[in-house]
Amino acid sequence: MGVDLKNSGEINDRVPETQRTMCDWAEKTFGPVHDPKALLTRALLEMDELGQAIDDGDVAEIGKEAADVMILLYRLVDQFGLELDKEVRAKMAINRSRKWVSKGDGTGAHV
Repeated sequence: MGVDLKNSGEINDRVPETQRTMCDWAEKTFGPVHDPKALLTRALLEMDELGQAIDDGDVAEIGKEAADVMILLYRLVDQFGLELDKEVRAKMAINRSRKWVSKGDGTGAHV
């Protein structure tokens, strides 16, 4: 009998993760979201953990914590019937049409 990779927790590159698969897994694992703000609060906690991983220079942990943030953001926007990838594409179209000024630290602001 083979291993059911969908439920084993193992990485399976043949089954791509999507917003739907992540949200379905989270719903099954943690139950329904009663207050979307709880997802935001958890994402902010994961951002703090990401910051700590950056401070520590722990590349493997940086990847894991960044992924945790993204998973929570997928689930958060799903609560409002939005698709995060679609929202990112739309926002990038806006960003590409704006004029920007560099702050010199790898970030910037639109003018």
